Amino acid sequence: MEPHIILKAQGGLTPDESWFEDVRQACRKIEPFEVAIGNTAFFGEDVLYLQIESSELKKLHERLVEAIKPSDEMIAQYFELDQFIPHLTLAKTSYGLSVQQLKEMSQLASEELGTCRFEVNFIRVYQENGTGVYRKYMDIPLST
Repeated sequence: MEPHIILKAQGGLTPDESWFEDVRQACRKIEPFEVAIGNTAFFGEDVLYLQIESSELKKLHERLVEAIKPSDEMIAQYFELDQFIPHLTLAKTSYGLSVQQLKEMSQLASEELGTCRFEVNFIRVYQENGTGVYRKYMDIPLST
């Protein structure tokens, strides 16, 4: 899968796609904005990621959760709202790497990667195909 920042996990996304129009409306109310990719960090020892810095990204996340209205249990299960940590996953032990390899990768990334900024002007919706593989499904522009 291409590098991505998860704004909203699957909780509350029903197969009937009744939530699409609410998501479109939420996106229309957000102007394009910049994010900065920062330092490396870990979730436990098994997931290495790059930190994402942007208050606007958190606001967009909150608007998407509000639009989709997942249950409190789903919000907790998928680490949303107060538990949301914007990030770009670099590697996981579940991808076949060891904890030591993740630590080495973190050190190398910290040395080699500088701060990178880019503009967010759309969100991309992915769809799982039933076998754990996700494909691009739809892009929804911001502020249109």
